[in-house]
Order: sequence, then structure tokens, then C-alpha cells
Amino acid sequence: MSTFEPRSGTSPAPSTPLAGRRIRAALVGIGAIGRGSHLPALAELAEEGETEVVAAVDIDATAVEEFCAANGIPHAYTDLDGMLREQRPDLVSICTPPTLHRDQTVAALRAGAWVWCEKPPVPTLADFDAVQAEEGTDGGPYASIVFQHRFGSGSKHVRRLLAERAMGRPLVAHCQTTWYRDAAYYAVPWRGRWATEGGGPAMGHGIHQMDLLLDLLGPWSEVRAMAGRLVHDVETEDVSTALVRFEDGAMATVVNSVLSPDEVSRIRIDCERATVELTHLYGHSNANWRITPVPDVPGDEADAWRDFGTDVPSSHLEQLRELVASMRAGERPRSSGADGRTSLELIAALYKSAFTDTTVRAGEIGPGDPFYTAMHGDAPGWAPVHSTAPVAAEEVSA
Repeated sequence: MSTFEPRSGTSPAPSTPLAGRRIRAALVGIGAIGRGSHLPALAELAEEGETEVVAAVDIDATAVEEFCAANGIPHAYTDLDGMLREQRPDLVSICTPPTLHRDQTVAALRAGAWVWCEKPPVPTLADFDAVQAEEGTDGGPYASIVFQHRFGSGSKHVRRLLAERAMGRPLVAHCQTTWYRDAAYYAVPWRGRWATEGGGPAMGHGIHQMDLLLDLLGPWSEVRAMAGRLVHDVETEDVSTALVRFEDGAMATVVNSVLSPDEVSRIRIDCERATVELTHLYGHSNANWRITPVPDVPGDEADAWRDFGTDVPSSHLEQLRELVASMRAGERPRSSGADGRTSLELIAALYKSAFTDTTVRAGEIGPGDPFYTAMHGDAPGWAPVHSTAPVAAEEVSA
């Protein structure tokens, strides 16, 4: 694990030119998300000649050595800094718990590597801004967040329809992440704690749908929220609801829950001329989208709206494809910088509104605001009552 220290005014090491060769990638954290999502995406692009996985890092020496041997990865490490120094990867894929993301992302950026970091990117806005300060200013390296629901043919098609106002102005929206997690889920020591998870279902579960909603509808302007701890014995919330107003006037309801046996992820947007709805659970294809026009829309126009083209499901792979293209072009990727920060800011505002019983406006949470440095904002009843001992490294392995 790398230790974050403030910058001393130097720039990140320049990225190695990528033209005409494979992108050297390293995987940090070999838990479920690393094994099940990141490695397969990197392996698929390796088959296409785009990437090669040169190293993996985990605190469990035996596990990482076995993982590398089983997957044909040449170098196994338990030390991130040593791997960065010796392998000089172009891309570092971070799949560890949120509390480790800031330090590990900063270490990779300073070594000249681009970063692809699992959500939530970091526990606080202050952490996010610290990471962004370490990015390159001209061609990278940049740190991108895994928001794979933005990617794929369905979201791309609907984003275009909304941007062109083909279905009229968006007016009313609903964003729902109602999932179910039992006590065994929260028995994992780092879950349900502000210091190590950063938040509850708004932060760790609903962030995907909220990010997609913002990607489709654009900037939000204000939020009014409630949160509750209704079932689980955790520091964070286990359910939240919010009302969100967007800059263009559209209004949305947002529900995030881990108390819902009938699990579903849903976005619905009512426009002037049609309703567009996405219903799925952990990922979507064209078939998960439905467009319902008002009665007077000509049939050929409605058919064009419903023509999503070739089905490309949302996935880590599709986001990685775009990230690799951005790396080769030396361009900031989507889901990084200000574009990647917007959903984290909405979550901070949701918590502030819920815990202080106020309406929170976009841009108001900054240095000096307690919600800038902790999602609980030191609010009575939500901030940890007792000082919590740091979680042992073994407990936060991905």
C-alpha cells in the first residue's frame, strides 16, 4: 500500500508513447471485481492486440502468486510501489476497497500510469480533488472511474436522443436502485463504515444509476433528501430518498436501498413526447430499454427512436475500450475529472441534505464544509460516536 504525500510542485512522470504497441496494464486487488470484471476485460483486449497484463498486486502473497500463475500474468507483487517502479505500467486497474483508492491512484499517477479505478472513486470530495490535482495537464496521465453503465449501445442511443431533444424536453425522472443485502454481507469488516466504505447504498450501490442519470440529463442544481438506518447495524444509512432538480428544470426522484427483496435498477425519464425507461439489475442491453411515445408521434419517427442499432451491452469491457482509445489519443477519458466528479458531488449533497434537513445546491460543498472531508459531515447521529481503530490491511483486501 502506498502512502499519499502532498505534491511538491513537480508534474507527473510523462506517459510512455503508446503508438504501435500494447498497453502494459497492472491489476491491483484480486478480489471478486478484479477477477470477475477487470481481468476479463483486459484479457479480451489482449486477444485483440491492445493490452497485456504485466503484473498483479495484492497483500496476500500466496493468493496473488497463484492468481498470476493461473492467468498467465508474469509478475506478482504485494507492494504497489515496487510494482510501479519495476514494471512501469501504462495503465493501473484498481479493484481494492474505497479507503485505499486515493493513495493507490496518486501513486500510479505519479509513476506516469493512467488509472482505471472501481467505484466509488474515493470516500470524499476532498480526496477526489487531491487525486485530480495529480493528473497530467496535457495528454495524461488521467484517472478514470468505473461507471460502466454509461457505456454500450443503449445508453449511447438514448443520450443522443435526449441531447438532440428528439423526444422533447426531459421533464420528470425516476432513478431507482432497490437491492437486497443481508447481515452476512455487512459482516465483512470494511462494509457499512464511513472510514472504509465511504457511505451506504447511495455511495456503494446507487452511485451507478445516479451517474447514468446525470450522464443522460446533464448538470443538477439542487437536492432535498432523507436517509435512514432501518434494518442493519451499521454506521452508514441503509436507505435514502432524494428529490433532485436539474439545471434545465427537470425534476427527479432517487431511491437507494439495500432493503428490497425484489431487486431492480431502473431509470425512467418522461419527456414532452415520450417516456424512456431502463429496467435491469447489474447491467443492460438494448432489450432492457423501452420507449413509449405520446399518441400523436408518427410511427416512423417512433420506430427510429426504438432502433438502438447493434446490441452492445453495458460492461467493463466497453468502458475499457473507450479508455484505451483515449489513452492512445492522449485525451481525457469520459468518467474522469469534472465529468467523473459530478455523481460524487451529488451523493455528498444528498447526505448533507438528509443529515442537516436542508436543501443543498450544486457547488456549495467545498473546503471548510464538513461534508467536503467526510460524507457524514460530523452530523449528530451519523458521525461515528467513538473513534474507530483503523481496519487491518488483511481486512481490506479486495
